[in-house]
Amino acid sequence: MKKMMRVGLACVLMVCGQSLLWAQANLSAQQAEAQKQRAELQQRINQLQKHIESTQTNKKDATHALRDVETRISSTDRELNALQQRQKQVQTHLADLQAQITAQQQQQNEGQAQLAEQLRSQYANGLSPWTALLSGNDPQKIQRELGYLGYVNQAQANQVRQLQKGLERLQQLKAAVQKNETELVQLTQKTEAQKQQLQSQQAEREQVLKNIETELAAQQKQAQHLATNDARLGQLITGLEKEIARQAELRRLAEERRRAEEARRKAEEARRLAEQKRLAEAQRQQALKAEQQRIAEAKAQAEQLRQQQEQAQQSQNETDLVALRQAQLKRDKQLAAEREAARKEEARWHALAHTPAQPAEPEPKPVRVEPKVQAPTEPPNGFKGLKKGAPPPVRGEQLGMFGGERPDGGTWRGIVLRAAAGTPVKAIAPGRVVFANWMSGFGNLLIVDHGEGFLSVYGNNQSVLKQVGDIVSTGDAIARVGATGGQVDPGVYIEIRHHGQPVNPQLWLRN
Repeated sequence: MKKMMRVGLACVLMVCGQSLLWAQANLSAQQAEAQKQRAELQQRINQLQKHIESTQTNKKDATHALRDVETRISSTDRELNALQQRQKQVQTHLADLQAQITAQQQQQNEGQAQLAEQLRSQYANGLSPWTALLSGNDPQKIQRELGYLGYVNQAQANQVRQLQKGLERLQQLKAAVQKNETELVQLTQKTEAQKQQLQSQQAEREQVLKNIETELAAQQKQAQHLATNDARLGQLITGLEKEIARQAELRRLAEERRRAEEARRKAEEARRLAEQKRLAEAQRQQALKAEQQRIAEAKAQAEQLRQQQEQAQQSQNETDLVALRQAQLKRDKQLAAEREAARKEEARWHALAHTPAQPAEPEPKPVRVEPKVQAPTEPPNGFKGLKKGAPPPVRGEQLGMFGGERPDGGTWRGIVLRAAAGTPVKAIAPGRVVFANWMSGFGNLLIVDHGEGFLSVYGNNQSVLKQVGDIVSTGDAIARVGATGGQVDPGVYIEIRHHGQPVNPQLWLRN
């Protein structure tokens, strides 16, 4: 019987273990698939940009040097921004440690003052074990005084231990402060070095601008150059939309495969549970049959004893009669015990057959030393496009009117918002960054996919703060205002496209 129970329990554990392993493998597969899709998107974007650059007919564009220096400025500014953010975190933590030190020091001072006052009072009142013993008072009074002194001494010892712990806490806090101050000094040095590097790169950019100023002025007067830049951006967006559609199709197919696998797994698990219940029921029936057979044998033995008892009564053999009665009583007790054991055994098998598999206990989560900001994630059903009334990327004077003629030729496909260099450029809606690189005519360019065929384009940035694949929320800083791509005055060029076609940004952005 015990062997059959162990077999049934092993079946339950095997099913639970296989379900847990399947769930872990499924999660790992989904994570690997997401990383693979992101890598493929970046690779295709790089291939698309190389293809666009390789098909340019105008090889005399004198902005290669400008592209290099503005790209390096963007990278340096991004690193500087990260260092400044870390500086703020360390300074905040340092201020918190200083506040803890102040509070702990105040607590130490109060504890020391209380202990000193107790010792002074005890000394002034002449309270000591020797004074009590030599006082000549009543022995019971001496005993009470000694007990009181013991209580006072114990309380003072506790206060001393608390003060010692407080001193240790102060030492730990001061060590943490020293560590944070050292890190802050290092961050300050790195920040200053990055600032100097940024200033050097900006000076280099100014020199490059001076070197190609004549050529840039000529390019700005040529409508053909603007048309070329616009066509280049159109090719890029067309390629990005195709890739976005391909990625969406891959995600859809992956979701279908996942659901099919989930359905198959559930069916397999249901089949295993049914088989497990069938085996448990068969084993229970087998055990019940064996128990019934034992009960029948016991009844037969009891009947045999009864017949022997009747024979003994007939022969008037008192000794045999007593022995038979004792044997009958013992057999009745044994039969009752076997019936109770059979009832309990049947109850255990019934409970085992109807108990669902218990999930494995989750592993304890590691303790986080420092809180971290939760990065935004893509909604399960994807982004829902743009809604009218979105916040503008920056606040500033508008240059140009959508659909109107540009002063230097061509047609406005977007608008320019003037703002001071370095002003944060913010995302107008949630989405995923699908392009973040330098592009001729647009400088440091960043494109965000908002779903439903909507893209927002941000050009002429001093630097881009996000990378391809990053998820952004409304109002997130994604770039800094600049004058890259051959511009003279700082500002951000903003376009909104729907299924590849430019739409009027003023209809979608708040005034």
